[in-house]
Amino acid sequence: MTDESEISKKLNWKRIIIPVLLGLAAATYLLVSNLNETKFVVADEGMGQYEWVDTNDNGVVDSNDPEEFVKSEDGKYLKQTAKDLLMKFKWTWMSTVWLAVALLMVALRDLGYILRLRLLTDGKISWRAGFESIMLWEFSSALTPSVVGGSGIAIFILNREGINLGKSTATVFITSMMDELFYIIMVPLVFLIVGTDALFPEMWAGSEVLGTNSVKNLFFIGYGFIMILTILITLSIFKFPHQFKRILMRIFTMRLLKRWLRHVVKLGDEIIVSSIEFKGKPLKFWAKPFAATLVSWTARFFTLNFIMLSFVYSIDHLLVYGRQLVMWVIMLISPTPGSSGVAEIALDSFFKDMIPIALIPVIAIIWRLLTYFPYLFVGAVILPRWLKRTGRQGRVRSWRRKGRLQL
Repeated sequence: MTDESEISKKLNWKRIIIPVLLGLAAATYLLVSNLNETKFVVADEGMGQYEWVDTNDNGVVDSNDPEEFVKSEDGKYLKQTAKDLLMKFKWTWMSTVWLAVALLMVALRDLGYILRLRLLTDGKISWRAGFESIMLWEFSSALTPSVVGGSGIAIFILNREGINLGKSTATVFITSMMDELFYIIMVPLVFLIVGTDALFPEMWAGSEVLGTNSVKNLFFIGYGFIMILTILITLSIFKFPHQFKRILMRIFTMRLLKRWLRHVVKLGDEIIVSSIEFKGKPLKFWAKPFAATLVSWTARFFTLNFIMLSFVYSIDHLLVYGRQLVMWVIMLISPTPGSSGVAEIALDSFFKDMIPIALIPVIAIIWRLLTYFPYLFVGAVILPRWLKRTGRQGRVRSWRRKGRLQL
């Protein structure tokens, strides 16, 4: 139902401009708004100008509250602006090492996705085709709002690579199921170890965009939606494929959709065949792609951990990991392409108590440069060549080459 011209239109390189501008605008806003913010830091011996006074009697030093500090010649604290802190930051060789490790995490994330695709298609997708498919899949996701996602285009990509439409659909559904299953399992584990209080900011800067101040409410609504979605996908593929076909047919008997009914019937038949094939797979078959899923998502989240280590000496890795699990739901319901703009603002709200506020915009830009922007540009470069390679003439040339090699 999706053709080449439609894909080319949806994934036009000109659409890259919008998410790039949104992301850079958000990072610039954070930088400008935070530069003059003051913070009281522990001073070197003999350099202090302020003394801490517990004005609210909570026993906690609130370094951002001027009312908690008074002028004192023998003070232990020094008043600094975010601009001062940014000017004092020095890039070290360890910063370079940790940034290299972050790059390794990005590569590991993509390698895991490619391996999972090859495993689920029984090796019918080559390493090259797997790489191009994942890059284009990420490209489509980066150009669409996160709530929409790139699943529809992903089905087209696999089908274009020679996987029948039913198995393409089932494979995309199963990858989604594994992604959601990873999330469903990891959230309660992290909650048990870290606790919930440390994972949710009380207020966040994106409240006006998404219409609520309560991150906790957003998270549990999103988590519930993910659980329901995972159950529906599992039942559709493994338990009730015939009923799934009937639901599709009922939807496409509507007047506006009726012209695609013949294609939907064929799709339903192929999903039933794919369901029988997938249900017959042994447990070890599922263990391998799910292990690849664990590697991919762990590397995906730990990318930010190692970027942070490029700027600070140490962090609570599990806390950063847990907060990203919560932040992921915020990004998932973002109305902007690839969560651009919202992701940068969410980063500020979730980690401003762990990272010097002046460094957050810099970290946000590097984070998106490694995990988001590359897919926009790599996808734009690959798309025209991929369409040519996977077109009818391209496939014929490929078959002829293979025939000559066999001879």
